[in-house]
Amino acid sequence: MREKYAKYHEEGKTAEEAIKRLADIIALLRSEEGCPWDKVQTHKSIRSCLLEEAYEVADAIDNEDYDNLEEELGDVLLQVVFHANLGIEEQKFDLCSIANRECDKMIRRHPHVFLNKNLESIDKVLEKWENVKRKERGTASHTDSMMNVPNALPALIRSYKIQKKAAEVGFDWEDVSEAFSKVKEETYELLEIYQGNDETSIKEEVGDLLFAVVNVARFLGVNPEEALNFTSSKFIDRFGFIEKTAKLQGKRLEDMSLEEMDKLWDQAKVKNRNL
Repeated sequence: MREKYAKYHEEGKTAEEAIKRLADIIALLRSEEGCPWDKVQTHKSIRSCLLEEAYEVADAIDNEDYDNLEEELGDVLLQVVFHANLGIEEQKFDLCSIANRECDKMIRRHPHVFLNKNLESIDKVLEKWENVKRKERGTASHTDSMMNVPNALPALIRSYKIQKKAAEVGFDWEDVSEAFSKVKEETYELLEIYQGNDETSIKEEVGDLLFAVVNVARFLGVNPEEALNFTSSKFIDRFGFIEKTAKLQGKRLEDMSLEEMDKLWDQAKVKNRNL
């Protein structure tokens, strides 16, 4: 170990020391004597990294794997510190200003705690939170509020949040039966045009159908993102059964007919129901 790098190997005894250690490591990696890859990164080039790490945190939480959760939270922290280092280089912000800005925001959004303004319920707390957010962002209309829902969110989550904001002002179906009717309507409209060559219209109708399905999920109190992920995982399990069973029968999936695979799929469904 080169003596000049010895300090980077010393574990921080406090949270402050550990975070400073991480910040120093990133600064070294970005320096002239650092890593060729790290030196050329920008906010945009590592944008996807932050999203991927956040999803890996979510996976660790879902799996209740706390050792992995600790690791993945570290990876998210790394992304924050990396962006902070870029901010320093650009003379825009630093880790200190990021943390202080967030502290100020938390204080503003929790007047029931920091100003002793008692709120009776969680609903009241959330209502106050949204009101403060609108004031902070200078949201002048409900449309502005919808436009503030990030485009980078997964499409199902984004549409769910947009629909909720519309429902807050009464722009909503009376009950779930009307939402189901909208799904049928959008399905028929897609069936009418799907064989045509108008790709733009087909894309639009597929989007309308998905949006309508999200509305049904919202009425039923189901998170559409979680529901679709559950079904995707179920699909993988059943497909795995097909492949494993085919292999035991000495067959390759590529050589099987759809009818043969469908029979195994039905067996997989029965197997899942019996678990």
